[in-house]
Amino acid sequence: MTTYIVAIIFLIITPGPGVLTTAGVGSAYGFQAGLAYMFGLVFGSLIVMSAVASGLAAIVFSVPFIRYILLFASLLYLFYLAFRIATSGARIAFVETDEPLGFMNGLTLSVINPKAYAVSTTIFSGFPVLPDNPAVEAMVKIIIFASISVPIHFIWLYAGASLKKLGLSGQAMRIINICMALAMLSVVALALYSSGV
Repeated sequence: MTTYIVAIIFLIITPGPGVLTTAGVGSAYGFQAGLAYMFGLVFGSLIVMSAVASGLAAIVFSVPFIRYILLFASLLYLFYLAFRIATSGARIAFVETDEPLGFMNGLTLSVINPKAYAVSTTIFSGFPVLPDNPAVEAMVKIIIFASISVPIHFIWLYAGASLKKLGLSGQAMRIINICMALAMLSVVALALYSSGV
């Protein structure tokens, strides 16, 4: 059980699309506005975990091109989120960024994010907790995952929002938001590299 908990902490806390966008939303829009996005992200992760635990994800991914469709959908969506965060502190004529990223944006990212499926598969295929009772083991693992995931996402959201509260100049906030967006795009590059595309 301890190994499973430590694995979850490392899998979630390492920078990936979820925590980076959570920090970016906090930095761009503030803590309160980022809560809906964060809960959408966590709820989406629970949907992905349930799909993996039930075997539904394995059935869907048995069709070879589905993985690539999800990968490219997730990469395009990350570009969109990175753009929204990078431009949240700037006035750009063709985009309105006053509207915070909400629950559905977080949910969508989780459901199409290949890293979420990889993490869930790792969690369910390794680290046996109750090997004699797979249904109870799946529920226990999902509950433990949620109890660790929510606080970690809160920390990332708070860290991002703390930057906003520092009262930095508009230019400094723009630079921070652009850096957050670039960090997200580095995840895109790593995903492309590791997928061999």
